[in-house]
Amino acid sequence: MKNSEELYLSAREAAAELAISPATLYAYVSRGLIRSEPTPDSRKNRYRAEDVRGLKERRAPSPEPRGLRSFDADLPVMDTEIATITEEGAIYRGVNCVDLAERDTLEHAATLLWDVSGVDPFASDNCPHVSGEMRAIAEAARRAAPIDRAIAVLALAASADPRAFTRAADGRAMVGARIVRLLVATMLNAEPSAEPLHQQIALAWAPDNKHAADLIRRALVLLAEHELNASTFTARCAASTGLNLYDAVIAGLAALKGPKHGGAGVLASQLVKTLVDRDVEPMVRERVALGEHFAGFGHGVYKRGDPRAQSLLNALARAGAPRKFTREVPERIAEATGELVNIDYALAVLVHALRLPSGSELALFAMARSVGWIAHASEQLQHGRLIRPRARYVGPAPGRRTTGAPPKS
Repeated sequence: MKNSEELYLSAREAAAELAISPATLYAYVSRGLIRSEPTPDSRKNRYRAEDVRGLKERRAPSPEPRGLRSFDADLPVMDTEIATITEEGAIYRGVNCVDLAERDTLEHAATLLWDVSGVDPFASDNCPHVSGEMRAIAEAARRAAPIDRAIAVLALAASADPRAFTRAADGRAMVGARIVRLLVATMLNAEPSAEPLHQQIALAWAPDNKHAADLIRRALVLLAEHELNASTFTARCAASTGLNLYDAVIAGLAALKGPKHGGAGVLASQLVKTLVDRDVEPMVRERVALGEHFAGFGHGVYKRGDPRAQSLLNALARAGAPRKFTREVPERIAEATGELVNIDYALAVLVHALRLPSGSELALFAMARSVGWIAHASEQLQHGRLIRPRARYVGPAPGRRTTGAPPKS
């Protein structure tokens, strides 16, 4: 019979065996991949050795090509000149997004990500044409969720844009700007405008808050691009079939709606609302005891915390947002779970602090990320190749199973 020393590992031993940080170890525990329990003679936890070693074996290199295995945050899928992710934040064509967000606009981030210098995509005369059919759809969907209304209107927009299928790099950038302006206007139930995008949003949703425009500007820049996340890869796959940029953005919007992607901001807002009239520590303790996950915490890529979230939370704190949400909640949840705050929670705090409309977390995310989708779709169209991954088959071996259902007796 094994003794307790053989059955359990300390946090340091478990993290060393898996070659991960303590925060990642706690994330594995929270997801149920590794069992933990308090040690009998101290307040520290110990971890099941069999779980740690079983996880290590599953993560070990296999004979199959790495590209055929399940999601691996460190696995490069394709070459791109657009962006990459570092522990200091996403890098937009050589520029750190956190630094860019200190001073620049979404329009400037777009021209950087789209790599344009010969034209001004956001010139005042480059506004989208809105056809009668598009207006009718927008009006009929006026009370629908902003992202659903945008999908419906964009579905008709390419046919109203005679240059939608242009193959020129500068022409695609001009189309991209018209798409972004149309997307923002449709989500705001407003007319397309050449005014700065963050000012349009602030005027529509938070006209009486003097900090709103700058905080929204920062959030938009931070969210503009994040390499090959689910929605960006979806948009890129769609573009690889030869679709125009309007349709590629529709593909990205559909993927973004999922609760494990852009929809996580809505779930994080529910957490913020729950904490408005409650003390943080007992509520966190209660949820941890029930095994609940905190939306807006933990990240599959960042091991030391999401620098985008910290940038936005710091700006919110300077603008007078409650310390309870900018500092206390992130600190208490990190202590209890080991999971660090991510951009979804910071976006939820922004929505709460500015009293933005319900559901605007997802809308802001979509407005910003449309810039990244357009960058990737344009790059894919330039390459001209169809994205066709292969699947690793794990079903029954040939000949082991007959076709059809067995006959009834």
